[in-house]
Amino acid sequence: MPEIVLEIGGRSFELACDPGEEASLKMAAEMLAAEARRLEDAIGRVPESRMLLMAGLMLADRTKEIEASLQMSESLVKSLEARLREGEARMSALTQELNKRPEPEVEDMFAKTGVVTASLEKSIERLEALIDQEA
Repeated sequence: MPEIVLEIGGRSFELACDPGEEASLKMAAEMLAAEARRLEDAIGRVPESRMLLMAGLMLADRTKEIEASLQMSESLVKSLEARLREGEARMSALTQELNKRPEPEVEDMFAKTGVVTASLEKSIERLEALIDQEA
């Protein structure tokens, strides 16, 4: 079992850990040490056991806040996933409905285009007449 030396609050601690967990343990110790430094900067030197207790409690409080935020995020993700599934189902249903409709005849499309074009031409003529009257 590997043993590593951790420095927290100006004191060295020798701990054993499972193989492969050294980096994780060092990172946790660095977080605790950083919290201990913040406490020392804020309130000055305190007994080691009290400093470690307070630093641990502050980290636990942060962890609680992060967990609450994570739960809210997970809830939001679930809600968005449900809305996405609903949207996909609606899109699928609409696609199926559109696929059931017969394709319009090409002649019908051209005939409708001609009607629209004629209507636009009449509107343009009316606008030109109005412009000529104002000029």
